[in-house]
Amino acid sequence: MTMTHHLDLLAALDAMLEPARFKDYCPNGLQVEGRRPVRKIISGVTASLALIEAAVAQQADAIIVHHGLFWRGHDGRVTGWMRQRLALLLAHDIHLFAYHLPLDAHEEWGNNAQLGARLGLVGQERFGEQQLGWLGVPREGLFADAAALAAHVEVVVGRAVVLVPGHSGPVQRIAWCTGGAQGYFEAAIAAGAQAFITGEISEPQAHYARECGVAYIACGHHASERYGVQAVAQQVAWQLGLSHTFIDIDNPA
Repeated sequence: MTMTHHLDLLAALDAMLEPARFKDYCPNGLQVEGRRPVRKIISGVTASLALIEAAVAQQADAIIVHHGLFWRGHDGRVTGWMRQRLALLLAHDIHLFAYHLPLDAHEEWGNNAQLGARLGLVGQERFGEQQLGWLGVPREGLFADAAALAAHVEVVVGRAVVLVPGHSGPVQRIAWCTGGAQGYFEAAIAAGAQAFITGEISEPQAHYARECGVAYIACGHHASERYGVQAVAQQVAWQLGLSHTFIDIDNPA
């Protein structure tokens, strides 16, 4: 196993994910700086206390996450849960890297690309704000109906989904956007989707699905975003000759 400077790891991640291309509501890149060179990377969905504790237990030098610590509009005081997380990172000199929208969008290793690959969907078009939504077709042909698609999604992500059926016929044009992308549903409808897959559902989407005949499937914010961060971390670890382990901290949301 080799080691690298944390700024070399940052440069490799930035080169892959191109954060400057995106208008985001959090800082992408290095969020907390440690001191040690990097040999071992831990990846996870969110920089929770449980993930940081697991990284400490595994003697990790760096953590790569999709959901970091700092967001626009958050209280900037270092108290409570923020103090706990930062204290543990700083006490063990662990670097924290976080990439939000850039990690969603990557054509091969991102959240949408990786979820689509696991679902057997071939992306053909992009839609929505910053072109983050994906629209495509099943690799193995169409689904008999929305219920069949929802059952397939449940098997892939390993959890029950929320389904609001649209029309009753076969489903072929499928849109998806991981995480809390319920706001992309109207754009998916306008793009001609017959079904939309994302992590969460809010009150308006059930009405849109019924009135527009487009199925809505919510498969869990966390569940839909487990795949991109581990793919990105594994790729950069391979590139730099580092060790990598993905840790999935269960989350019902």
